[in-house]
Amino acid sequence: MSLARRIIPCLDTDGSRVVKGVQFIHLRDAGDPAELAARYNREGADELVVLDIAASRDHRPTFLETIRRVAAELAIPLSAGGGIGTLEEGQAILRAGADKVTVNTAAIRRPALLTELSEEFGAQAVVLAIDARRDGASWRAYVRGGHEATDLDAVAWAHEGVERGAGEILLTSMDRDGTRKGFDCELTAAVSQTVTVPVIASGGADTPQDFLDVFERGKADAALAASIFHDNLQGFGALKRFLAQRGVPMRVSA
Repeated sequence: MSLARRIIPCLDTDGSRVVKGVQFIHLRDAGDPAELAARYNREGADELVVLDIAASRDHRPTFLETIRRVAAELAIPLSAGGGIGTLEEGQAILRAGADKVTVNTAAIRRPALLTELSEEFGAQAVVLAIDARRDGASWRAYVRGGHEATDLDAVAWAHEGVERGAGEILLTSMDRDGTRKGFDCELTAAVSQTVTVPVIASGGADTPQDFLDVFERGKADAALAASIFHDNLQGFGALKRFLAQRGVPMRVSA
């Protein structure tokens, strides 16, 4: 039997408030993290991701408190990250109530971090986030909230990250982020077919058909979105029923 696909809302925060932008810029306030978490938990989300996109040490105590507030509202798994560069910082995120820790920039700077986190907490608790932008026929990985290009091929980095201990990939298409033009199914499929762990597709969600496309053509295990959920443009129950009726295995909400 195929594993159920997951629908995951994402809360990008500046530490204490949810923000949303387009292609990682033009941020706007989108609400209180705990209030949104409670709503998504009630309405049928499968998991929740919370990211501190400010990712500075000055925001760390604020972000940990945000995780505590969010976790208190949830009966579903919570992934959290942003600016995590050490085993101790990852431990703090998990102690605050997250089930999984998400790392990006620090893992590229020091790939051994993935192994350290995996050996300490288990691969199932380590999510490698990759922000990717098309570069000719391939995709380049970016760091620092999408502000800095690396020399890493995003697909090759996903493969290496899994070998080093990541148990899941959170893959964001920077080209599609916030555009509501659909997921980058080509990018998602390239990574999904390269790694042996679940891949969460992110960036560009708009219609139920976009989710169907990324599950079928992109081979994604989960699909993440933000603005369509924040702005009440899409409900979890209706979305899951649409997908289930088209043969996608789902945990269907009431």
